[in-house]
Amino acid sequence: MSEIGANRREFIRLGVKGLAAFAGGSLLSGSASVFPSGRLMAQPASRESSFEGLHRLGPLLPPDENGIMLPAGYRSRVLAMTGKPPLPDGDYVWHAEPDGGACYATPDGGWVYVSNSEVPAKAGGVGALRFNSRGDLVDAYPILSGTTSNCAGGKTPWNTWLSCEEVDHGLVYECDPFGEKFAEVRPALGAFRHEAVAVDTDHEHLYLTEDEPDGCFYRFRPQRPLPDLSAGVLEVAEVTEKNGKRLVQWHALPDPLAKDTLTRKQIARASHFDGGEGIGFFGGKVYFTTKGDNRVWVYDVHTSEIGVLYDIKTSPNPILKGVDNVVITPAGDVIVAEDGGDNQLVALTPEGGVVPIVQVVGQDDSELCGPAFDPSYTRLYFSSQSGFSKNGPGITYEITGPFA
Repeated sequence: MSEIGANRREFIRLGVKGLAAFAGGSLLSGSASVFPSGRLMAQPASRESSFEGLHRLGPLLPPDENGIMLPAGYRSRVLAMTGKPPLPDGDYVWHAEPDGGACYATPDGGWVYVSNSEVPAKAGGVGALRFNSRGDLVDAYPILSGTTSNCAGGKTPWNTWLSCEEVDHGLVYECDPFGEKFAEVRPALGAFRHEAVAVDTDHEHLYLTEDEPDGCFYRFRPQRPLPDLSAGVLEVAEVTEKNGKRLVQWHALPDPLAKDTLTRKQIARASHFDGGEGIGFFGGKVYFTTKGDNRVWVYDVHTSEIGVLYDIKTSPNPILKGVDNVVITPAGDVIVAEDGGDNQLVALTPEGGVVPIVQVVGQDDSELCGPAFDPSYTRLYFSSQSGFSKNGPGITYEITGPFA
């Protein structure tokens, strides 16, 4: 048995209890990946500079053999289903309720797609699918287990996955997508109904959403330079009006672990957002969604100004509804996955367009989750959380085509 394989099996046995006890080293990796030899392996270059944007996509065509509507020139394939091994000869079974996800480049020209499992009662976690440079699926394995209702999360610039528990007093777990090190709990990021997190690389801050009807918008200022998330100040946003602009003021939480009072109720002046969902950072701005009012917000980290990028009530093209997970392209397209609605992935383009890029047919009781691009930007991954019935098996898809 390989060292990596042995570590994975030991991880499954230890579960969450073993996270803090693991002595294999930190998950820090800068802009590279740490491998068992201890060498830092540089990441291959991506095609970000050639990404032209999604405004040029054509209309969606009738459903293909997988029930997916796509523009001309694109095709879909099913990668994994709940309860079945992604690899025919594998022993790892794909998890239920796949949710938030992200992709990570590997030194051999391949990549890894990670996917949360939103299963309650300490039966959640994170699974991973590894691909070679040709796009063949070559491995599948867990990177976190024994956690609760892992909804969305966030990819870090140092190539880890922050997996968020969407439950009262939920926590954030930092995971190694390559399955070589144990996950580590990050209590400094607070205890609340976490949804997602994004890293502001301009200021080395983290921004977090909370999935509550009266949820808050949070900022974490680490005590030490990133990627150290072991200590810092967790703050909550207050939206104020000044000279016709809506500006954010930040207030430090006295009790980030909510030992006595829920975080969203600790600061009387805190502003509340109706069901915080996906979040992403691009070009000095944080984009996040709120499902209760079907809005996509944008916060400028340099000016502190906050506004609404999309509102279903005022948009001239209000086709995006049930806003949820977010991924942002190198061209600045904000792709939003729908929880309900028409079961679409919809791009809000810098040109002001509202462009459907994927629609799943016949799965009306499900939701779309975890959109993420491979490093070449020619493959898009996502899941249908419960497939063809309300509590059915989840399905994870790959869309291939000329996105870049």
